[in-house]
Amino acid sequence: MRYYFKEVLLSAVLLLMISCDNSSKAPKNFTTLFETSNGTETPEYKDVISYYKDLAEEYAAISLFSFGETDSGKPLHLVVYSNEGVFNVDEIKHLPKNRVLINNGIHPGESDGIDASMLLLRDLVQNDSLKEKYKNTIICVIPVYNIGGSLNRNSATRANQNGPKSYGFRGNARNYDLNRDFIKQDSKNAAAFADIFHTVNPDVFIDNHVSNGADYQYAITHLFTQHNKLGGNLGTFIEENMRPSLEKSLENKGIAITPYVNVWGTTPKEGWSQFFDSPRYSTGYTTLFNTLGLMVETHMLKPYKTRVAQTYQLLFSALDFTEKNGVKIKELRANAVDEVLAQETYPIVFKVDAKNSTELQFKGYEGEYIDSKVTTGQRLFYDKSKPYTEPVKYYNNFVATKTVKIPKAYVLQQGWHKVLERLKNNNIKFSRFKNDTVIAVEVNHIDNFETSKTAYEGHYLHANTSVKASTQNFKFRKGDVYIDTHQKGVRYLLETLEAAATDSFFNWNFFDTILQQKEGYSAYVFEDIAEDFLAQNPTIKKEFLEKLKTDTAFANNAKAQLNFVYKQSPHYELAHLRLPIFKIF
Repeated sequence: MRYYFKEVLLSAVLLLMISCDNSSKAPKNFTTLFETSNGTETPEYKDVISYYKDLAEEYAAISLFSFGETDSGKPLHLVVYSNEGVFNVDEIKHLPKNRVLINNGIHPGESDGIDASMLLLRDLVQNDSLKEKYKNTIICVIPVYNIGGSLNRNSATRANQNGPKSYGFRGNARNYDLNRDFIKQDSKNAAAFADIFHTVNPDVFIDNHVSNGADYQYAITHLFTQHNKLGGNLGTFIEENMRPSLEKSLENKGIAITPYVNVWGTTPKEGWSQFFDSPRYSTGYTTLFNTLGLMVETHMLKPYKTRVAQTYQLLFSALDFTEKNGVKIKELRANAVDEVLAQETYPIVFKVDAKNSTELQFKGYEGEYIDSKVTTGQRLFYDKSKPYTEPVKYYNNFVATKTVKIPKAYVLQQGWHKVLERLKNNNIKFSRFKNDTVIAVEVNHIDNFETSKTAYEGHYLHANTSVKASTQNFKFRKGDVYIDTHQKGVRYLLETLEAAATDSFFNWNFFDTILQQKEGYSAYVFEDIAEDFLAQNPTIKKEFLEKLKTDTAFANNAKAQLNFVYKQSPHYELAHLRLPIFKIF
């Protein structure tokens, strides 16, 4: 549920009063804490929201809205800039302008975007030339996404980071890393974000972060959504147009930028692969709805003042690109769903293309291993007195290792409320059967999977999942859910409902109850039933005897033999390992 601040409507009244008596009230001072502290501090959450409330009261072009509730108990805010002003959030859906959504504070210790966005929106409304320049663009900003983490303020948890003096904590109010929660939506934050995202329907999405890992000369890096995964003409556009344009724009501003240095425990000299942003991540999620996604990753060791300044410049470069290419971007997005459906198959698992790399001229520091002064081992040391610019290999191409045929529709059995809730959150259209009905469908049973032995974001993730498919006439009940794939959210459906997909609902444990048998047998009783069953089913008996001859482990395991017969018999429960998702072709 959305809530709208009274300040949004009040701003119109205040502006009218001000226009009647310009001398009655001096303009407010919108100098930020970042500026008064000479680039060493970032404001507390309450002060960020207060700043935007004041900005919305002072300038008609700024509006402040709130959406739902986060795990902290507070609503998620959205600041909207539009030249003519937006006084009802639903107006955004009908405006033909370019749409940019900027997300800040998903990890509140990485506060660069929080400060950069405050400066950006203030400078926009106070500069007539900037207002004219971006008159065709709506700029939407989530001031602080992880409110619970922002309220958990400290000066120690970012052990390797060079400022600001104090900041928020990575985990949210329930200790979730919100940049692993977009597809599974365990947090209220993610549900509120989905509401914002589908309301804004951004052409371009930007998520501001700070990186760790290796050391190098750059203060800022970029992480565009992986172009092969984005696919089609949009994928080509982001790799061949958007990325080079943004890099060139920053170069013209005297700012060196490189792709996110995805290197851990070693130096970048041997090259690295592009980070693969599956749908658990913000840009992987927004990609499912054909939005061009970009993560900004400033470097933790560079001064906070520099990091914020360069984030600010990158945001303007992204706005420039969007303003210039808005018509083309909208055209590509409008055609993207038809492109997906025209392919008939869809890739759900990828790997790095090790034979197809890009060469980068990388600005690094020489690194070596030296004796540690703390432990008995060695430590990695980057020598800043030895900078270099050398070619390195950047593996930014991925190839699909598993594809699925796109069905005409999925059917979800009723009762799986958490899945249905997420479909609703993401504007997925569906209907329900009005009567019991029998349909020929593809039925999928889980064949193999691996499960993590350690907890990850509140789950024990499955991976390397495979299914066995069969075609059956299946009886569905009145109220079961029919989901046509010919809709804007087709990619969301494929990535969540196909069990083998990286971030499927199955892999995130939504269907774990199907993995456990609910009925069984007592061996001493079933022995007699099994004997009769094999006598009455010679084909299965033949298969059983053949397996005894060819499978030594099976031949030496009486329990496995009896279980084999049980699973072929009508006594074995049909729902065991059967996904409650069916496909219609």
